[in-house]
Amino acid sequence: MRTIITFVLALALLNSCQNTGKKKTEDGKEKSSVALTAAGATFPMPFYNMVFKNYTNETGVQLTYGGIGSGGGIRSLTDKVVDFGATDAYLEDDKLAEMPAEILHIPTCLGAVVIAYNLPGIDELKLSNDLLLGIFMGEITKWNDAAIQSNNPGVSFPDLAITFIHRSDGSGTTHIFSDYMSKISEKWAAQIGTGKSLNWPVGMGAKGNPGVAGTIQQTTGSIGYIGSEYAFAQKIQTAKIQNSSGAYVLPSIESVSAAAQGEIPADTRVMLTNSSDPAAYPISGFTWIIFYKEQAYNDRSLEQAEGTLKFLDWLISEKAQTEASKVNYSPLPAKAVSLSKEILRTATYNGKPVLK
Repeated sequence: MRTIITFVLALALLNSCQNTGKKKTEDGKEKSSVALTAAGATFPMPFYNMVFKNYTNETGVQLTYGGIGSGGGIRSLTDKVVDFGATDAYLEDDKLAEMPAEILHIPTCLGAVVIAYNLPGIDELKLSNDLLLGIFMGEITKWNDAAIQSNNPGVSFPDLAITFIHRSDGSGTTHIFSDYMSKISEKWAAQIGTGKSLNWPVGMGAKGNPGVAGTIQQTTGSIGYIGSEYAFAQKIQTAKIQNSSGAYVLPSIESVSAAAQGEIPADTRVMLTNSSDPAAYPISGFTWIIFYKEQAYNDRSLEQAEGTLKFLDWLISEKAQTEASKVNYSPLPAKAVSLSKEILRTATYNGKPVLK
C-alpha cells in the first residue's frame, strides 16, 4: 500500500512540477509560481477542492491533492513525498515521537461525521447512545427491533436486516466516530476503542468517504458513518443523534460550530466530540493540515517552503474560511485561527522563520 501511495503521489508531483514557472492569474498578471503537493483525508475534500482551486486562480500556485485517507496522508508526510499532509485525527504524542522530525498541526475547518442510512420512506430517525452501540456492535440486527421502534414512536420500520458500512482504509473519519463512541460507552472503549483503523465486529468495508456513501446509497437497509458533506451533496438520509444534553440534533453549520466553543490548546490538538454545549451536534471535529516545522529537507528550496507556508496562512484567512459554509463545513473559530497563525510563524527554513 505504501509503495502504491508513494508512486501515485510521485506522479502527481512530477505533473505539478512540470507546470511551475510563470502563471497567469484571473486578473491576467503573471506571477512566479511553485507547485505544492498534498495528500490525506477525504473528509474535507470538497472544501479543499474548492479553496485550492481558488488559490491557484488567485496566485498561479499549482496545488495537487490526493484524497487517500488520513492514514495515507500521515504516511506520505512521513515518507516526505508531499509538502503537507491532511488528517482528521491529530497525531498523538507517541506517533509524533516516531516521525522523522518535529510536526506541526493547524486546523482548517470543522465538519460533522453523520450517521447515514438507506430506508426508503423513513424520513426521520432518532438514535440514542444505546441504539448506536447496539447497531454498530451487531447486537441490534433488524430495523424493526423493539428498541429502535420505541425510540421512534409513530414510525413503521421494515422487517429488514441492518447492514453496517464502515471504512476499509485508515481514516480520520473513523477516528472521530470511534472517539465519540468511546466517550459514550465504556463497553465500546474496552472492546473496540478509538483509532483510524479498527477490528469491526460486524459490517462491510468501503474505501474513503465516497466509497461508504456510495455503498449506503446502493444498499437498502444499510447504515454507516460519513463526512456530512457527502451526505448533503448526495441527499443521503441522516439520523438525529442524541447529544450530551439529551437533545436529538441534526448536523448543521450552527450545530457543528457549537461543538467548538470550548477551550483549544496551544497546539490545537483537541477532539470536539460529545461537546457539553446543549446546541452541539455531538460527532463534530476539526480537520488538520500537518507539516514539518523545519522546512529545509529533501533539498526543498526556500521558495518551496515559502510557498507552502504562505498557502497555509491563506487557508486559515477570512477569505478562505468564508467559503467553508458553501460546502457545508463550519469555519474556524477566532481562537483556532489565532493559534494557527502563531504555529505557522514557528516554522523555519535552516533555522530561520519563514513567515513574518
